[in-house]
Amino acid sequence: MIKIEKMTTGKLAKKAGVNVETVRYYEREKLIPEPPRNSSGYRQYSSKDLKRLKFIKSAQKLGFSLKEISELLSLKANSKSACHEVRIMAEEKITLIEDKIKDLEQMKNILVDLTDDCIKTKDSDNCPIIDIINKNPQKSSITY
Repeated sequence: MIKIEKMTTGKLAKKAGVNVETVRYYEREKLIPEPPRNSSGYRQYSSKDLKRLKFIKSAQKLGFSLKEISELLSLKANSKSACHEVRIMAEEKITLIEDKIKDLEQMKNILVDLTDDCIKTKDSDNCPIIDIINKNPQKSSITY
């Protein structure tokens, strides 16, 4: 007979490399199922729960939101169409990442130009960075 290891919330969190509150949050958000409790009332997680928690953390590292991870978990359970659906989700995530990279590159280039201007400007009352921010207080992206 194989004995299945049961883990408390703390032990599960430690093995998964997360905070105890993270485990509780994921449980409240239905990302991990509520486990049975022992006679003392402590939650008793299984290795299946640990595997699911590690899946969630890995998906987050790839940029998936908790909502998207919930969808991935549903697709994982229904393996017939999962690969096609997951590929579509991943392609959409790639597009978003590429857009973010472009935005970050633009921000970097603007800041490089502005810091170069700062070096040229000896007058501390006339800071190009502060000036450009002051000119665009309501805009979400500064164009230089």
